[in-house]
Amino acid sequence: MLPWLLLLICALLCEPAGIPVSDVNLETRPPGGWVMEGSKLVLVCSVANATGNITYFWYRGALGSNLETKIQHSLTAEFEIVEAKSSDAEQYYCAADNGFGPVLSELVDITVRVPVSRPVLTFGDSGTQAVLGDVVELHCETLRGSPPIFYQFYHENVILGSSSAPSAGGASFNFSVTAEHSGNYFCEASNGQGAQRSEVVTLNLTDLSSVPIEAGSSHLSSGVTEWLLGCLGPIAMALIFCYWLKRKLGRQRDDPLRSPPRPVFQESSYLNSPDPRQLQSVYENVNVVSGEDIYSLVYHTQQEMEPAVAQHMRTHGASEFRGSPVC
Repeated sequence: MLPWLLLLICALLCEPAGIPVSDVNLETRPPGGWVMEGSKLVLVCSVANATGNITYFWYRGALGSNLETKIQHSLTAEFEIVEAKSSDAEQYYCAADNGFGPVLSELVDITVRVPVSRPVLTFGDSGTQAVLGDVVELHCETLRGSPPIFYQFYHENVILGSSSAPSAGGASFNFSVTAEHSGNYFCEASNGQGAQRSEVVTLNLTDLSSVPIEAGSSHLSSGVTEWLLGCLGPIAMALIFCYWLKRKLGRQRDDPLRSPPRPVFQESSYLNSPDPRQLQSVYENVNVVSGEDIYSLVYHTQQEMEPAVAQHMRTHGASEFRGSPVC
């Protein structure tokens, strides 16, 4: 009887004071670890079994940056992030301890979804002015938004086409311009958290067949005028130079200082001269300038001689009176 009593007392003294925590788990609201930017994120830490007061811990990242600590006499506890931001996308876990040592939960990935901002619609390189037959590129892009993003293109509220961007960046849609494509265009962007619509952009079309003929003629006339100026310019300059040279040479010929002297005949004062009109050769040097050339010319004039001189010339020849030309 005594041994059994001793065993009972020992069992009562050796029994632990409570039940340690077990099966620690971390859940999120909204579920799945997906939360929209600006929305509230709740991290719920729970245990399957435990007694007494339980201390809860919440950690961010694999290295365990402590976010919050709470002591509650319950099997669950919550930690709230009032407005989730894109920087809150991370791994989280929690731990629980009631005096027997902490027990950790598994890691949970949190994804913060960023809604799309208002997209911008552009018309590629052609701009908002196009010609019939051109290929126009519509490009729609939103500056913010978590991918994937779905884009739709509209012409006068009618869907032209759609495209998706699995990663960052916009989407494009190409079409060949016809007469029906003038008007207003816009696009929409959505990533499952509401759609955003761009501003309306107007596309204007130009029909080359309607361009006035005078415009083409004007271009042609301008080209012909330029050609004529280029060809006739040198010819006109040459004609002006020739006219100037002709005028200059004419003035030189009319200059009395440059004209050769004319012979002057005088009657002999000797009445008994057998040949009163006999002439004497006289040589003179006259310089004539023509342009840049200078010439030495020899002119010879006849003057009356006395009878005795004329008789002497007939006897001995006129070579005695001739001078040498000067060049």
